[in-house]
Amino acid sequence: MADQNQTMNPGQMEIELKEEEATGTYSNLVMITHSPSEFILDFIAVMPGVPKARVVKRMILTPDHAKRLANALNDNVKKFEEEHGAIVSKDKVDIPMYRGPLPEA
Repeated sequence: MADQNQTMNPGQMEIELKEEEATGTYSNLVMITHSPSEFILDFIAVMPGVPKARVVKRMILTPDHAKRLANALNDNVKKFEEEHGAIVSKDKVDIPMYRGPLPEA
């Protein structure tokens, strides 16, 4: 946590990352819907052999923020590819719903 005596520059914001959020949440699918006033991003975890996927996070953004997020993602993908090489992606991704045997305890 920041020292309370520390002065912040104008335009700076302190951002808190709670411990329960710090490890992140896994998602391998996102469904995006929108209305005139908002974009809704449902982050979903699909697991092989499990017939039901689960929404693990729902983010609701204003259209302006959604566009800024899209631009930031594009910028970061470009930087990543400059450092690590091109990301190979498929036009269509098959999500394996029932691959292999079901897990046993």
